Amino acid sequence: MNNAPAALRLAAKVISYVFHPLFIPTYVYFFMTQMFPFEFAGMAENASLFRTVVIFINTAFFPGVAIFLLWRLKFIDSIFMRSQKERIVPYIIVMFFYWWVWYLSKNFVDQPFALRVFFLGAFLTTPFALIINNFIKISMHAIGVGCAAAFLTIVGFHSAFHLGQSIAVSVLIAGVVCTARLIISDHTNREIYTGLLLGIICQAVAAWVTY
Repeated sequence: MNNAPAALRLAAKVISYVFHPLFIPTYVYFFMTQMFPFEFAGMAENASLFRTVVIFINTAFFPGVAIFLLWRLKFIDSIFMRSQKERIVPYIIVMFFYWWVWYLSKNFVDQPFALRVFFLGAFLTTPFALIINNFIKISMHAIGVGCAAAFLTIVGFHSAFHLGQSIAVSVLIAGVVCTARLIISDHTNREIYTGLLLGIICQAVAAWVTY
C-alpha cells in the first residue's frame, strides 16, 4: 500500500511504534495488574508497578539496546531489520530474554498463574519465528498482537470474570496493527497472517502444557 495517503501512512507508523512487539509483554502484564489486582495481593505496596518496570526492562529495553548496538556496530544495516538475514541475531537475543522472563515467572507465586502461560507462549514464538524466517519474513508485529489476543481469550475461558470487552478490544487492536503493517511495511499478506497464526498457536500450546 505504498500509494496510501500520507495521513494514513503516518497513523500506521504511530500504531506500529505504540504496539511494537517488544512492548506487548509489558502491556499484557500491566493489563493483568489492573484487571486482576487481587491476584497480586501477595506483593508489597507498589511492588506490582516495580515488577511491571522489570518486565519492561527485560522484554523491551535490554533487547532494544542490544539491537541498537548491533546496528551501530554494523552487524545489521538498519534498526528496522528490513531483511530476513538482519533478523537472525535479534531473534536469538529476544529468545534469551523471553526465556529468562518465563523462567523467573515460574517462581513467582504473587502474580496470576496465567502469566506463566503468556510468557511461555511468548518465548515459544521466538525459536519458531527464527525457523520460519529462513523461508519468509514473518511479521513480528503480527506475532505480538496474535499472542496478546490469544492470551486474553484463554484467560477469558479460565476466569470467572467476563472479559468479552477486553477480548474484543485485543482482536480489534490486532486487526489495526496488522493493517498498519500492510500499509507501511514490505510485508505480504502471507507474512502477516503467518505471524498472527504463530502467536495464537504458541499461546494455545503454552496453555495446553501449563494448565
